[in-house]
Amino acid sequence: MKTSLLRALMPVALMFTMISCSSNDTEDSTPTAKPQLVQDFSYNTDELQLADLINQYRVSIGLNPLELINHVSYKSEEHTQYMIAKKSVNHDLFAERSENIIEVLGAVKVNENVAYNFMTSASALNAWLNSPGHKANIEGNFTHFGISIKVDPDTGKKYYTNIFIKK
Repeated sequence: MKTSLLRALMPVALMFTMISCSSNDTEDSTPTAKPQLVQDFSYNTDELQLADLINQYRVSIGLNPLELINHVSYKSEEHTQYMIAKKSVNHDLFAERSENIIEVLGAVKVNENVAYNFMTSASALNAWLNSPGHKANIEGNFTHFGISIKVDPDTGKKYYTNIFIKK
């Protein structure tokens, strides 16, 4: 009798064991991947020129020059490509860019300038300097920055993204 009872309970015990050991909550047990640092970035001539112009301006008014960070330029380029795809100058998704830069680089402050349809880096900088909000970013208490300038292949117009950070 004990043997037949044991045989009857064995499949039930096996079923409970299998159910209790299986896990469907892989999302909860998998740690969230930390955003990766982008170290490689190729600057075009316009981007390097704009970086130099911004630093020349900052030094001329007694401020520290800013250091280019490839990761920040990469995030700038992502936004520039986004604006080209949307055919719109905007600050969409700035919170996500900022959070990424804060998490990856340990930034304590992140600001952004964007522009569209300026033929030269100097003309884009001049427009920013004539806008109080953009000028405040250029003259702000920052240590590093990133720059992206890309041409919309459909229109030939340039889009600019310039992100400033303080580390």
